Amino acid sequence: MNPIIYKTEEEIALMTISTRLTSETLAAIATIIKPGITTVEIDKFANEFIRDHGAIPSFYQFGGFPYHICTSVNDAIVHGMPNHQILKEGDIVSVDAGAYKNGFHGDQAYTFIIGEVKQEVLQLVKVTKESLLKGIEQAVHGNRVGDISYAIESHIAPYGYGIVRELVGHGLGRSLHEGPDIPNYGQRGKGKVLKENLVIAIEPMVNLGTHYNHRAEDGWTIRTNDRKPAVHFEQDVCIKKNAPLMLTDIKIIEEAEKSNCNLNSSYY
Repeated sequence: MNPIIYKTEEEIALMTISTRLTSETLAAIATIIKPGITTVEIDKFANEFIRDHGAIPSFYQFGGFPYHICTSVNDAIVHGMPNHQILKEGDIVSVDAGAYKNGFHGDQAYTFIIGEVKQEVLQLVKVTKESLLKGIEQAVHGNRVGDISYAIESHIAPYGYGIVRELVGHGLGRSLHEGPDIPNYGQRGKGKVLKENLVIAIEPMVNLGTHYNHRAEDGWTIRTNDRKPAVHFEQDVCIKKNAPLMLTDIKIIEEAEKSNCNLNSSYY
């Protein structure tokens, strides 16, 4: 089990640099995603962007992962390996990026929609993003992990989507994965107590169909068993007494997304 590590104010200030850079990386990626690009090209772009800003991609060689970001397309839930497959109109792509700088990691994911997709996919993206915000609202001092988990699950449940159970959010800091685990389902009032200056990555992973999944032949990519689409969003949050302190910035990604005519933001 990964240790739970509380941060000093000075450490949080340093983390803000890493988390902000992670958001800026995703915002930059939002400007180049289009039909005809490959995910390995996006990976190369992200690597150069992160390193040009004096940081190191957090995922490169993490557990042996050979790329710099994760790109999970359509039925891939998370941990998708960049490859030479060409993205096309109607694809959805979760891009998960991390930046390591000043001894701390940032970790954020965003799902992009390329062009026109079915209404059911638009709704899945919208509801998953909303569930993330519902979870973040509960990330305050004195609440419990289960309050975050319950908020996410209760928002998703009426739609009948599959909530991934084997993969969870996590603490974040000098290590990419610290304690506690943050499941996307659970009971209100259960789990670890959230205390001030704990930094966590909250990341709902939601499938259009069943929650059952499997690891692909590449040894990394996690796919839905029924091959239906999956959506993944993630943000980094610092626990505070009155309201959560956002460390990543989803708004700059949304602004970049809206400026790219190849991306669909009609679910807002």
